[in-house]
Amino acid sequence: MNLRKRICPLLLLGVVALLTSSCASTRTSQAATPAPADPRTYLADVCAELTRCWPTNRTINIVCHSHSVPAGYFRTPAVHTFDAYPYLLHRGLARRFPHAVINVIVTGIGGENAEQGAKRFKRDVFCKRPDVVTIDYALNDRAIGLARSEKAWRAMIEMALARHVKVILLTPTPDLTAHLDDPDDPLNRHARQIRRLAAVYHVGLVDSLKLFEARIKAGTPLRDLMAQSNHPSRQGHEIVAAGLLKWFPPPPQHDHPPAN
Repeated sequence: MNLRKRICPLLLLGVVALLTSSCASTRTSQAATPAPADPRTYLADVCAELTRCWPTNRTINIVCHSHSVPAGYFRTPAVHTFDAYPYLLHRGLARRFPHAVINVIVTGIGGENAEQGAKRFKRDVFCKRPDVVTIDYALNDRAIGLARSEKAWRAMIEMALARHVKVILLTPTPDLTAHLDDPDDPLNRHARQIRRLAAVYHVGLVDSLKLFEARIKAGTPLRDLMAQSNHPSRQGHEIVAAGLLKWFPPPPQHDHPPAN
């Protein structure tokens, strides 16, 4: 009887210890799960610079590295620079940070894929002294496949991070020939890969494809968001620009007490 009294508490302690260890392990595992950066804080240092006034401010450079979409191609060969998301982003930032000097620079080349973009990344991007770089190649990466695309994206991300440049990855804008409801459609597969890379490197992510899908579910026909099969219209570019603007939170509004 005395032996039983000794064993039961020991067993109970063992069970409690096991459960505690399991819970701690689960919490550690959850904490270690990679995720994209937080849009509320990722560009905090850049946004702090954007709020500065002359004479303590400086020029902030944002480089959009990509293919024909941010370059402004609508119905090829027509280019609508001022309807494309880099310009719309620039206008949005200028309204949000009225004392900032901002350059939004496009290094996009029509028809280019990520491998080609990676080859000229150092030459064409770093000479612009970027504070932030956006990367948007998946639409054309369908031609080179997931493995080659991932290698090129990783190379560009790592080059930027090595120079302490903030990175925002973009999933692709739609293509009318794609089957967006098919998880195995190449556009969806590349989008999943980009989401994973954003989590692995803990950088910014604008999920353009998901944003378009949400607009379609809300009742807007996809064709209304497209200028041609693979190029967004002004309305489509506005979706991407709004997604990018979320990474530049407005400065807090301070309430001033009324004057006596």
